[in-house]
Amino acid sequence: MPARFPDRLRLPLEFEPARLAADMANFSSAQWIEHFVKQNYDGDWSVIALRGPAGATHPVQMIYSDPSRSDFEDTPMLAGSLYFRQVLASFACPLHAVRLMRLTPGSLIKAHHDHDLAFEQGMVRIHIPVVTNEGVDFRLNGTRVAMPAGSSWYLRLSDPHSVANRGASDRVHLVIDAAVNDWVAALFERAAGAASGRAA
Repeated sequence: MPARFPDRLRLPLEFEPARLAADMANFSSAQWIEHFVKQNYDGDWSVIALRGPAGATHPVQMIYSDPSRSDFEDTPMLAGSLYFRQVLASFACPLHAVRLMRLTPGSLIKAHHDHDLAFEQGMVRIHIPVVTNEGVDFRLNGTRVAMPAGSSWYLRLSDPHSVANRGASDRVHLVIDAAVNDWVAALFERAAGAASGRAA
């Protein structure tokens, strides 16, 4: 099936970096859970689940973006995060897993692909950088994607991608898995139109 959209789209939704970072700072170091797919990375890649599979109580189950599930619910970690709740309310579509994902300095997520994460397959992953730095190198199909804090992006992660944090500070993204609906399609059409205008 030909792709309807390019492999990356900057979405017309912008958020306040200071407020994103303030909500993130409310979490303790003990609340970050080491990512369980250890063969995919070197260093420290950790997660806080803001939405997870319904009924999950074990931390590892809570951070799993289970592609076989459609029943997801807010976790207790979201309750005290006023701005994160406002951000999620901006998305008029079914939200599945929602996570904070942290890559510490010197850490690397190896090249891989997530088979089910593409608009054409009905599920999209949206990245919102919370904190980042100039040394973060996110590659999608071999080409760098520079994402400033507070921006929002669709990335077609069924394609090969990798991340290296070569900076001196953490890189944390708010990562939203969402089911495609008419609102998502219209949002992406707006983003694609804006991208075409910039390229002209």
